[in-house]
Amino acid sequence: MRFSGQDLAQALLSAVRAQDFAQTADAQLGGAPVQQHPSLDLAVAVFPAGGAPVFANVLFSREHPEGLVAEFGPGAGPVRNLHFQADQLDSQGRSVAWLPGADWQSLRWRTLAGRPGQPRVVAPYPASLVKLMVLVGVAHQVDQGHARWEQAWSWQGRSRPVRDWAFDMTVISSNDATSALVALLHAVGAIRREQGIEVRNEVHALFEAQGLHCLRLHNTRPDGGWRNADGAGVGQLQMTAWDTLRLLWLLDDAAPPAPWLPADTPPLLRAESRAVVLHCLGEQGLHSQLSSSLLAGLPGWVPGIPARLPARWIQPDGSALLDHDLAYPGDLRPAQARCDVSFAHKTGNTENYGADAGIVRGLGTSKRHYLIALTSNLGSRYAPHPLASSTWRIPALGAAIDAWLLARLGA
Repeated sequence: MRFSGQDLAQALLSAVRAQDFAQTADAQLGGAPVQQHPSLDLAVAVFPAGGAPVFANVLFSREHPEGLVAEFGPGAGPVRNLHFQADQLDSQGRSVAWLPGADWQSLRWRTLAGRPGQPRVVAPYPASLVKLMVLVGVAHQVDQGHARWEQAWSWQGRSRPVRDWAFDMTVISSNDATSALVALLHAVGAIRREQGIEVRNEVHALFEAQGLHCLRLHNTRPDGGWRNADGAGVGQLQMTAWDTLRLLWLLDDAAPPAPWLPADTPPLLRAESRAVVLHCLGEQGLHSQLSSSLLAGLPGWVPGIPARLPARWIQPDGSALLDHDLAYPGDLRPAQARCDVSFAHKTGNTENYGADAGIVRGLGTSKRHYLIALTSNLGSRYAPHPLASSTWRIPALGAAIDAWLLARLGA
């Protein structure tokens, strides 16, 4: 069944509206519904067998509760009809835009992309989805000969191969591994600071060369600091859903060439480094956002994208153990048996933010092949259980999108 980008955009709008995110329970309000419609930035690109790519990006916020549809430059180029503004912290280090009662009109905003006069969209902090930028940045340094995947890299007294740091950063979202690799980017000169100011950032240059101007890894520290307390974090690390999706497009070894780049553009990464990146994404343990197979043992579980949890995480009794202190209950095997896609992805989760982005591929005879990226301000404060990452509306949204595509691409 053929469908257009307009059809896909309308399907995404309908899928978000159907979840009634305005009724999401907020722990900071004692479980009452949120005061303002949450912010969601959702992008999907579909690769039908034998057909041209189909893609769309829709965005919702308190100012646009019915949703906006992004318009793109030629060949899936940058968003050109929206004014993206950067997230921010207040003087106390709080994510002030998402506090109950926050007055957006009184806040001082900084432009990320677009121009005043266009519909305003505040880009939520992407949480640990930023680790995808670190992963690609390190892979690029390996390609340049400034590091090696098997080289031992020491951080805070612990020495491991770069490959192992990268794996843990991605599949269990290790913050320590992220700090180790941020420190590596500084040590090899990819990021340089002088007198407390960042003067060189090869990660930015890499993304900009690919037309991905809304991916920003700014203000990190030579000791590996990348979070709020380090002067980075919210407002400094930026990822819109559309540019995140286009980064995945460049990483997906089964995707058609990126139509926004000249035909002779060199690959983003060499084959070996791209394979390492895809392996890390493919072994993701935290299926807890758009896919929720990790959470199948929780009360009130809502299925998401039917993505199979990698076998390495399943214990003999069917429960999951991602690390010595990341245990998830229940027998996940019945839910696993019903999963018919793989999802090579990276999640992000804090109290105020939830994100997920990756590559969906059908298993067996399934014909599905698509990219999906979501950033939002729906973090753990909206979760119904301590082991859940966000409201069940997020996996329900993933399931709805996957079902719509399944009906059009075939099982």
